[in-house]
Amino acid sequence: MTTTDRIVLGIESSCDETGVGLVRLGADGSVELLADAVASSVDEHARFGGVVPEIASRAHLTAMAPTMRRALDESGLELSDVDAIAVTAGPGLAGALMVGVAAAKAYSVALDVPLYGVNHLGGHVAVDTLQHGPLPPRCLALLVSGGHSQLLLVEGIAERITQVGSTIDDAAGEAYDKVARILDLPYPGGPPIDGLAKQGNSKAIAFPRGLTGPRDARHDFSFSGLKTAVARWVEGEQRAGREIPVADVCASFQEAVADVLTFKAVRAAQDLGVGTLVISGGVAANSRLSALAAERCAAAGIELRVPRPRLCTDNGAMIAALGAHVVAAGAKPSPLDLSATPGLPVETIVLS
Repeated sequence: MTTTDRIVLGIESSCDETGVGLVRLGADGSVELLADAVASSVDEHARFGGVVPEIASRAHLTAMAPTMRRALDESGLELSDVDAIAVTAGPGLAGALMVGVAAAKAYSVALDVPLYGVNHLGGHVAVDTLQHGPLPPRCLALLVSGGHSQLLLVEGIAERITQVGSTIDDAAGEAYDKVARILDLPYPGGPPIDGLAKQGNSKAIAFPRGLTGPRDARHDFSFSGLKTAVARWVEGEQRAGREIPVADVCASFQEAVADVLTFKAVRAAQDLGVGTLVISGGVAANSRLSALAAERCAAAGIELRVPRPRLCTDNGAMIAALGAHVVAAGAKPSPLDLSATPGLPVETIVLS
């Protein structure tokens, strides 16, 4: 570490959000958020019921420069103030990742500053430090989003992250989107289902809890069966000529998702002897998930940390935060021939 503060720029373009974040890495290792600008192309994908990679890539090309400008204006900084650049190198959509990586390379060369290709999943963990400060030496992260449902053992954000559990089929956010489609609700499905669930009865329908039996994979998830169960239930009601109680379906489905996620996360923390659970990713903004997690963590004596909703979804701040921790750890910068890696494993925190 040097004895002066450094500005780290983060660029995120793994899916349908173009994010640019700026943080200040203090001489004491502290990380302060200075700017978080995001441009989303979600409305362009809504009519397709999911992200279209080609549309996402073109949207990143259009949004990158204006989003960079907004971040700089928000922070009161200029590009010349940047000391290091971090960019999502994976996992994610190949074309979308390439836009961000190409932009980061250009800025790195133009500014003559080091470049760090970092892991998107690690960014979701690191972003919590922008709100709640340093993480303990060992903690468990539950990452839940449209593409990921994973339990990660974190033993130093920039040193070691190990996957201890993952979905074997649909991610939780993906299940939300598919159930929303079944119920003719807007895309993405999380917010409308969460809103309607508050008006419904979560005990109205006994939807299954996948992989929660004593002989099932202890720390893995499965939401495909739940999604199918919702579809079959709705079809049965329609065949019988009955009106679908949409709010009750939403509440019962959401309860099943939150029940499985929190049950497995708390059990994994206990199995691993970990006293802190971090929940991040887009689904972390779900009201029932956060409430049930707080209840179960309190009962188990586990500290719960959930970033505010804006930080849970994909953004440049989380990549800047991870980049700052990587810089503080003295990691070797990535080469300028850095490639986007759509299938980058979570264990690879920085490509060097």
